[in-house]
Amino acid sequence: MIFINQLEQAIASKEKELMSLKQELAALRKQLPSFVVEDYQLTNTKGKNVLLSELFGGKNELIVIHNMGKSCSYCTLWADGFSGFTEHLENKAAFVLTSPDDFQTLSDFSNERGWTFKSVSTKGTTFKEDLGFKSKEGFRPGVSILLKEEDGTIKHYTKAAFGPGDDYCSIWALFELLPEGSGDWGPKHRYEE
Repeated sequence: MIFINQLEQAIASKEKELMSLKQELAALRKQLPSFVVEDYQLTNTKGKNVLLSELFGGKNELIVIHNMGKSCSYCTLWADGFSGFTEHLENKAAFVLTSPDDFQTLSDFSNERGWTFKSVSTKGTTFKEDLGFKSKEGFRPGVSILLKEEDGTIKHYTKAAFGPGDDYCSIWALFELLPEGSGDWGPKHRYEE
């Protein structure tokens, strides 16, 4: 029993250390220099053009998910998780998923997945490149936080990349509690064998 108590104390100590590191990381991300973002014209899932500024609704903070599109099963996993948090996220800030897919592909896929959040296509724009989520190698998944100032200026505040084990998809932490952890598990679309 003494050994179990020591293990539990070691676990609690590491969890406290991890929380402290996460707070330090959040503080570092907030030190990234902000920059002005143009008011891009994007396309919603109904094929209607929408300005980036309109996605803020009545809020001055916008959480922008940089999804890699229908072909990425990992991005689908993250988006499926956000669907369950949409109401809570939008209670604090505006929320939108962006995809490089054309609006019809995005519309069909988001309906198939049951996503309840706003989604827009960035196809034909430099939105993802300008915010650092597309390079010569291709698209990268992640999140940007945008702020709208009183005069309507949009600024990029901070960002983070997505990947297995990150804090933006709770499934990984749950898998790590299993005897073999996440192992070589990877998400699959329903149409994959």
